Amino acid sequence: MTTVRLPLFPLNSVLFPGLVLPLNVFEERYRAMMRDLLKSAPGTEGADDGSLPGAPGDGPQDAPGDEGARRFAVVAIRDGRETARTATGMPDDPTAMSERGPAAGFGKDPIQAFHRVGCIADAATIREREDGSFEVLATGTKRVRLLSVDASGPYLVAELEELEEDQGDGAGALAEGVLRAFRQYQKRLAGAREATLTTSADLPDEPSVVSYLVAAATMLDTPTRQRLLQAPDTATRLREELTVLRTETALIRHLPSIPAEALTRTPTCPN
Repeated sequence: MTTVRLPLFPLNSVLFPGLVLPLNVFEERYRAMMRDLLKSAPGTEGADDGSLPGAPGDGPQDAPGDEGARRFAVVAIRDGRETARTATGMPDDPTAMSERGPAAGFGKDPIQAFHRVGCIADAATIREREDGSFEVLATGTKRVRLLSVDASGPYLVAELEELEEDQGDGAGALAEGVLRAFRQYQKRLAGAREATLTTSADLPDEPSVVSYLVAAATMLDTPTRQRLLQAPDTATRLREELTVLRTETALIRHLPSIPAEALTRTPTCPN
């Protein structure tokens, strides 16, 4: 079992391997995380053993061979708030009465507030604004299982088990079926919105990549996306996606005025 200790960034959304995650970081706990990630980046001042200054204990450790990588783990929130509550409703208002600490909004035992399977994110860009907040652009890389959460430092740090992606039986044929169903879903969705379908670019044919792309691009609620993320293998994920796509396509056909956001638009997640 390969384990890794990384900063933890809980969100009200699910991150899949290969998908891009833009973040607008304004809470102090996550600002501290980003400052430490910048310190650990190659060519910047920071610990040369892969640790992140300011983290609990010995600091989060990157996996062997990834020393200096700007990595953190993203998990979907099961029961809690993405931002800490304040008296005025503005999480970054310095005059407001607010919950404080790395586990603010997640209860006394924060691990219970999170889904147990998440994804490692690799931050390609971390840009600090004049007001001290950050613009972050990260990409999901590998699924992980949440083993424990440490709330003793300025931000949450998690012990994680890296999960291998098994193909399962018949993944190749299932991927072809899912791609056909996804194209039909896109056409129905574009028609319901009276929009022109602009997603005609070639789609991948590698089964696991197909499974993650479709899971992220289909209009699904968080529990369904989470179930797809934690599927035991690619074939199982593809089978469920095939069922979901057929159901959603039939629904759109019968309810053509159903509202939906553009598939190619990825919202910026606040923290």
